[in-house]
Amino acid sequence: MSSQPGVQFLGPRQRDAAWDKLQTEQFDVVVIGGGVVGAGAALDAATRGLKVALVEARDYASGTSSRSSKMFHGGLRYLEQLEFGLVREALRERELSLTTLAPHLVKPLKFLFPITHRVWERPYMAAGIFLYDRMGGAKSVPAQKHLTRAGALRMAPGLKRNSLTGGIQYYDTVVDDARHTMTVARTAAHYGAVVRTSTQVVGFLREADRVSGVRVRDCEDGRTADVKAHVVINATGVWTDEIQALSRQRGRFRVRASKGVHIVVPRDRIVSDAAIILRTEKSVLFVIPWGSHWIIGTTDTDWNLDLAHPAATKADIDYILGHVNKVLVTSLTHDDIDGVYAGLRPLLAGESDETSKLSREHAVARVAPGLVAIAGGKYTTYRVMAEDAVDLAADDIPARMAPSITEKVPLVGADGYFALVNQTVHLGKMYGLHPYRVKHLLDRYGSLIDEVLDQASGKPELLQPLTDAPAYLQVEVVYAAAAEGALHLDDILARRTRIAIEYSHRGVNCAEQVAQLVAPVLGWDDDAVDREVKTYQARVEAEVQSQAQPDDLSADALRAAAPESRVELLEPPVSVSEIP
Repeated sequence: MSSQPGVQFLGPRQRDAAWDKLQTEQFDVVVIGGGVVGAGAALDAATRGLKVALVEARDYASGTSSRSSKMFHGGLRYLEQLEFGLVREALRERELSLTTLAPHLVKPLKFLFPITHRVWERPYMAAGIFLYDRMGGAKSVPAQKHLTRAGALRMAPGLKRNSLTGGIQYYDTVVDDARHTMTVARTAAHYGAVVRTSTQVVGFLREADRVSGVRVRDCEDGRTADVKAHVVINATGVWTDEIQALSRQRGRFRVRASKGVHIVVPRDRIVSDAAIILRTEKSVLFVIPWGSHWIIGTTDTDWNLDLAHPAATKADIDYILGHVNKVLVTSLTHDDIDGVYAGLRPLLAGESDETSKLSREHAVARVAPGLVAIAGGKYTTYRVMAEDAVDLAADDIPARMAPSITEKVPLVGADGYFALVNQTVHLGKMYGLHPYRVKHLLDRYGSLIDEVLDQASGKPELLQPLTDAPAYLQVEVVYAAAAEGALHLDDILARRTRIAIEYSHRGVNCAEQVAQLVAPVLGWDDDAVDREVKTYQARVEAEVQSQAQPDDLSADALRAAAPESRVELLEPPVSVSEIP
């Protein structure tokens, strides 16, 4: 009753078929990069009727797109930087996703902005938030509401009385960024795109002076293949310059990496009914409710080390704790932290020496005939960025190209979601699940919930929770491998689920159970299971140790020493041979 027939599975069989298609078919567009912009570009191009391939060296959202502040927002602070166009654009996208494109993944979230200055701050922020609401044409979230100090403290009793003089309540949205990105990629596959992870670009094909495709390497077994395309879109975020160098074409812009660190603490450590936004001397600090936890961040510092595995340091964590503890009645300590993650923002370089002031606007350029690059921007505006990239790519596509329609294309799982929410109790009875468990599944899979639970047909034990991560059912990790393109434990524990940041054991305690559950799907023997578990344990150990280091260099050295689950991955991506 809730399934969407024909939704593309991204399992082992489809992965094998995708490799054959990459080698034998002529594509209009090949997109490099499985982050939200690359996935969005693949979806945009596919829904225009183009023949599309998307390749990603690691996993969907394995870079920036799984390590954000988990907000789908306009960026209230960008109003102060007078970036009105960016904010207006982002708020329009927020509204689209809330109502049409991804209501199962993007959710409204109540915020408290504490007022700390008695005279000027309330009218100043009220005007900003009013503009924020109006620019977005917000129809799906309530307007701002002003609170006295007593009213603000009733909403957030965990704040010190002397930390505010009043407050303003407003609404924004929250999203599971990694699931959202994977869902965009899966939607692209649903509309005909050939999408494949663990598929690294190691060179460019050329015909005379134009780029005519890419050479790719399978990061699981080392095979290589040539993929022919009329145009290649470089949507690799912080790797933009590296891919640019691989193409031997001079770039039109440079990308600079800014590190943002977040900590995750149990929900009972901060007493509040709303998310909280705090000013710092450089930027803002968000305190975001995340299931049974709070996500607190972020930092904003330059990063020039390993792009794949940015490391959080003790200094980063101390910075976050120091700022949030200024306003909390009960201070947080390192012992309160269940999870830590660090991500890199791809900022357009050249405007300022301070990463916190670099523009979040995006840029797109035709670097050479047959090669388009896009970078910058923010998560929320991925759809607009994708549209701009494909528009520019039209110059290299022989066929006439239709205009973008992605503002009318719901992501898989969105159709029927609201009706299913109203049938939560009925669905619970049908599957023998508590309604709260059904709601959890609907907010992760939407109307694909039947497809997920069908994996447990004849195997009722799969409807039991994971032993050491009871927020998730066993069937969810099986579905991650069977339908969502997960190839390794890291893909499942860090991105298809968020166990790696939601439990103090960081996923180590359930790694063996998860490996045994997905082994039949992925064809792992006992040796492969053992190798996956040990590799994941080493990754977690390296991350935990790096988070005790005083600086980036020492933290990076520890994190980079951990083994890579994709054994044939080349790092950095260097050409495996000359391609005429």
